[in-house]
Amino acid sequence: MDDALIDSFINYLRATKTKSENTIKAYAEDLLQFLEYLKQKKLSEPVLTNINHLHIRGFLAHLNEKKLSKRTVARKLSTLRSFYKYITVEGLIKQNIAKAVHAPKTSKRLPLFLYPQEIEALLSAPNNDVLGIRDRAIMELLYATGMRVGELVLLKTSDINFGANYIIVFGKGSKERVVFFGQKAAECLEEYLRKSRPYLIKNIECDSLFLNKNGTALSDRSVRRIIDKYVKIEALNCDISPHTLRHTFATHMLNNGADLKSVQELLGHSSLSTTQIYTHVTKDRLKEVYDKTFPHN
Repeated sequence: MDDALIDSFINYLRATKTKSENTIKAYAEDLLQFLEYLKQKKLSEPVLTNINHLHIRGFLAHLNEKKLSKRTVARKLSTLRSFYKYITVEGLIKQNIAKAVHAPKTSKRLPLFLYPQEIEALLSAPNNDVLGIRDRAIMELLYATGMRVGELVLLKTSDINFGANYIIVFGKGSKERVVFFGQKAAECLEEYLRKSRPYLIKNIECDSLFLNKNGTALSDRSVRRIIDKYVKIEALNCDISPHTLRHTFATHMLNNGADLKSVQELLGHSSLSTTQIYTHVTKDRLKEVYDKTFPHN
């Protein structure tokens, strides 16, 4: 019964397409972890519908004892709130018991980003062979558009509009948006399509834009390994991931005068508050503003 409840919730999320597949997988893992915790309490089945908010508090305390970060604990509570909201709407319980539990306060971390000289070094690292040309096109496109790695690996060759230098991508919750890319990214993409992709493709009917050495679509994990490879070559911060290029895109756009609303649209954020984490500015930019605007200088 408990497993069936979880499966029903996960199927609901997939059907409504309000969450990405990675988020859905995380929800499933969180709920199974919570279920295992409850089973140790020897509650009557189905345990998921025979608990109160104190059991959820106990679960969060259990996570804290395991030294999980506040951010992770807050995310797991968010999963439980969504799950209990669902089974409340389904009429299986009278009220969402998870709403009575407060999330731990988390400090907002500044997103990790690359300085212009660092991103230039990273983009220049690949060789000019078949895989190197592909890898450069991947990194150029991630940086030029600010798209998520999950969006990048779903791109088809027909999604690229070279005439106007834009791509229509489908983000979280299958939301459609337009992202743009500049001349450098366009040249790298054209070189990849001309010199690299024809050597990688095995099935002519495959329309995925970025392919692995076996001729099939790259996975997001493969893209992470590609980024890791060049980060090590350039001896950059070891915490750099594909998402760092998204952070870098947003930071550089704002540092160079883009307005917050436009960056929100380009990133595909549903809330402006999510985009506001990028309003940090670099010391170089602060110094530049100071030198230009302070009158007694």
